[in-house]
Amino acid sequence: MSEADQRKLHAPVLVLNASYEPINVTPVRRAVVLIIKGVATTEEEDGDYLHSARSAFRIPSVIRLREFRHIPHQPRALSRKNILLRDRNTCQFCGRVLPASELTLDHVIPRSRGGHTDWDNLVACCHRCNSLKGDRLPEEAGLKLARQPRPFTLHTSRQLMRLMGRSDERWRKYLFF
Repeated sequence: MSEADQRKLHAPVLVLNASYEPINVTPVRRAVVLIIKGVATTEEEDGDYLHSARSAFRIPSVIRLREFRHIPHQPRALSRKNILLRDRNTCQFCGRVLPASELTLDHVIPRSRGGHTDWDNLVACCHRCNSLKGDRLPEEAGLKLARQPRPFTLHTSRQLMRLMGRSDERWRKYLFF
């Protein structure tokens, strides 16, 4: 499979509940599986095709579940990936947007001072700011947080869907801009 086809399989697809409420973003690969299994239908297509040995599939941009699914409030797992996602790959001290490989996680209140490893105390931070801050509070290091860290909630997830939707016009009518 070519590199271009690999990229197509990982492109984001907006997932709607049967009620047209946006509930998730999934890769094309998973969306196509849901469509083939009859769990979801295509609402919007991106115009490109995925080819298999026997057929071609239009790549979906938005899919909708055929049956309504009650989505209980589930907090996101605390992970480096989710912290970077919440903070939009932006250093929370200097504001630079960087690739994930160039960011670290910083405890706002250092662990050595009783800070916990949780959503309210971890932020994305560039290497330079992390070194500058060291084992101090931001104010002691002359740094200021761009915004207070908070848990990754459904509201946060919807904001991220909106940001991703800015690059795909077909998502706009489902995201209530």
